[in-house]
Amino acid sequence: MSDPDSGPIRVFLIDDHRSILWGLERLIESGTPGMQVVGSASSCADALKLVESAAPNVILLDIDLGSENGVAEIPKLIARSPAKILVLTGLRDESTHDRAVLAGACGVVQKEASAETIISAIKKVHDGQLWLDRNATRRVFFEFSRENAAKSVDPERAKISALTSREREIVAIAANNAGANAKTIAQNLFISEHTLRNHLTSIYAKLDVANRLELFAYAHKHGLTKKAS
Repeated sequence: MSDPDSGPIRVFLIDDHRSILWGLERLIESGTPGMQVVGSASSCADALKLVESAAPNVILLDIDLGSENGVAEIPKLIARSPAKILVLTGLRDESTHDRAVLAGACGVVQKEASAETIISAIKKVHDGQLWLDRNATRRVFFEFSRENAAKSVDPERAKISALTSREREIVAIAANNAGANAKTIAQNLFISEHTLRNHLTSIYAKLDVANRLELFAYAHKHGLTKKAS
């Protein structure tokens, strides 16, 4: 495998329009001696198969990929490759741009930007800088701060996230049938009372509650009365 930290900037392209892939490759390789295209894909699913062996420094990603949600694919690409991700998009929705950055992208550049701007964005991202205008930086910082604040003021989130989907279902049924005995709840769940008791023991430990009454109060306080989707 080539050393991704030596030689020209190695760029991997992801776009579902092959004409754009062709144009970007010509742009990067014809006018920029310090860059080379080391691979391309028309979907993130294909990119995930190729990006590790291609060893790019920068992934140029279109987030509007038809059936795929490009923003949701960013963490998968990051997990597969140490390359920095630069979003190249025709979408003007600022909230989508912000979500891409919060998901791990290092910047966003519009498809209608000049060739010089696209090349400059690739270089800046490769050098470890963010490619964001001042307003976008402010929005992303605010959203990041808000999410962290929400986590810090809700210490129960970690407890609730530890529940399995089956345990969430049991909590919801128990909370909505406060007067029902264990046999009735077990029948609703199509399990034995013994199995139900085992589940409840696990739930009590995870949520730090002592009994059905405390579980009932906890579930209504934290919105656990509906089954997890």
